[in-house]
Amino acid sequence: MSGRLILAGNVIADLVIEVPALPERGGDVIATRAGTTAGGGFNTLVAAGRLGTEAVFAGLHGTGPHGDLVRAALAAEDIATLLAPRTDGDTGFTVALVDGEGERTFVTSFGVEATLTRADLDAVTASLRPGDLVQLSGYGLVLRDNGPLLADFTAALPTDITVCLDPAPLVADIPEAVLAPVLARTDWLSANAREARLMTGLDDPRAAATALRERLAPGAGVLVRADKDGCWLATPGRPPVHVPGFPVAAVDSNGAGDAHVGAFLALLGQGHDPLTAASAANAAAAYAVARRGPATAPDRRALAEFLGEHPLARALFGTGSR
Repeated sequence: MSGRLILAGNVIADLVIEVPALPERGGDVIATRAGTTAGGGFNTLVAAGRLGTEAVFAGLHGTGPHGDLVRAALAAEDIATLLAPRTDGDTGFTVALVDGEGERTFVTSFGVEATLTRADLDAVTASLRPGDLVQLSGYGLVLRDNGPLLADFTAALPTDITVCLDPAPLVADIPEAVLAPVLARTDWLSANAREARLMTGLDDPRAAATALRERLAPGAGVLVRADKDGCWLATPGRPPVHVPGFPVAAVDSNGAGDAHVGAFLALLGQGHDPLTAASAANAAAAYAVARRGPATAPDRRALAEFLGEHPLARALFGTGSR
């Protein structure tokens, strides 16, 4: 049996607004499309669940329209919630502006998810099983109250739990006293090129992957996601390897990084080697950016169809021959 993916992070509402281009400061622009969906770590859970890994949301959710939306979305994907709804406020939200080239820009307003307690994390710890994968996000670590609690929680996790950290766009704002113990316990760090640069000062993703690997424990690994160029995979004792991407016409990059992380962890937990899991994560992210919406990660059938005769299909599903 593969381990579950446990999100010790945030699932919030995404107000997604498509615009031809971002307005200048003080300006305005007419949106071409808008809608509200579940977002944040939801996309990671969906990506893992659709590939056959049991996914569990272990974060906070509130009472109100955003909390109701989040719970309905989780239920529709058969994702369990571990903690009861908070009755003292609503779930937060993000405004995601998607421009004409598919790039996204975010503004986030947190709700009850910013009020984590030690009792909440004790409940999460008590629910863990050997072989589970715990996903953390920089969005939780950057919060004044949540960050220290999550750092203590992560540092105390037993060795039979795999810890993955997605540092998120606000990584530069995470206090070192919070980030250091999390990095020391991280088994897999998955960052996009911008986040890797913020953490290392290096523009080259290969060099950044090497530098990040050196900041982790001896047995840990790093992925630096490079959008259409795939990703760089750095594993212990080996130089970073470039894992090619899958060319597609991108229409919406919102949630692509989450799809990559969720797919990678799901396949890693199912016993695939890191290189196979990373290549499949590239394919899942490519599939996602070619479709509108934040939670567009493929299920197993869709991923197999996307890969077609690619040799990766045989490694994953026993099909494909080219």
